[in-house]
Amino acid sequence: MAFLDHIRFCNAWTPEGFRPFLIGGQQIGWVREDMAARLRTAPDVFDITARSVSLSPRLTDPEERTEAVSAVMRSLHANGEGPRLRGELFPVRARWSSPDLMRMDRGVTSVFGIRAFGVHLNGVVRLPDAAPGSCGLALWIGTRALDKAVAPGKLDNLVAGGQPAHLTLADNLVKEGEEEAGLPAALTRTARSTSVITYSMADRWGVKNDTLYVFDLDMPAGFTPVNTDGEVTGFTLMPVEQVLDTVRDSDAFKFNVALVLIDFGIRHGLITADAEPDFDRLATGLRAAHHGLG
Repeated sequence: MAFLDHIRFCNAWTPEGFRPFLIGGQQIGWVREDMAARLRTAPDVFDITARSVSLSPRLTDPEERTEAVSAVMRSLHANGEGPRLRGELFPVRARWSSPDLMRMDRGVTSVFGIRAFGVHLNGVVRLPDAAPGSCGLALWIGTRALDKAVAPGKLDNLVAGGQPAHLTLADNLVKEGEEEAGLPAALTRTARSTSVITYSMADRWGVKNDTLYVFDLDMPAGFTPVNTDGEVTGFTLMPVEQVLDTVRDSDAFKFNVALVLIDFGIRHGLITADAEPDFDRLATGLRAAHHGLG
């Protein structure tokens, strides 16, 4: 394997076989052809043409849109024609800084190919007795529970989570830090916003147009994270060189976590243009444009 394989895996999607999804005449996502056909059963909610799927112009209020789409998707799931709703609403926005057009259950965001947002936290420890030639940094790495629906048993960031509609990025990071790693809120709030990663990845129901906001947190040397929500089986403190070797040589990490760690390596001068032949493609591939979404 190579670092670039992870970039390619997360961007193995093209718009062929999809139709633009529009709200108020603005493209917000993509709907696969077979899902567009299923949405025809709700003509009061969706206007469907040969070229696009639009939310009905009769639905102008964000809450009204949210309820209408949720009802359709609950019905499709009950008939075995759509994903399970997860009871957590994500914002539907043109960009993170844009106003909500509606809210959408986390479980169905890929059906409509909207931008979904998330936060990832690198837990960084500075090693006082680092080996010669080492950068002197280590990362706390989690192991995902075996009952996770996505990437069970894979290695993970210290903290990561989807971005719900009702929280700021900073507040969500605090919430996820407490739940996933037992991090005190005061510690998490010292994290630095360092990067953003984007990718478009096909899944069972459509396309994941994800935007990940990345944070680095300097961890006290004597602090050991403890999971409290059952989503992680444990944490391991790994030298950054070992982390990057594992990313480069295997698929041991969850697919998007590999991108976060490649980004970390580039930012800290551990993946360089002289040593990495795919450096330019890594740097641009971490911020792939969401096709058609502006």
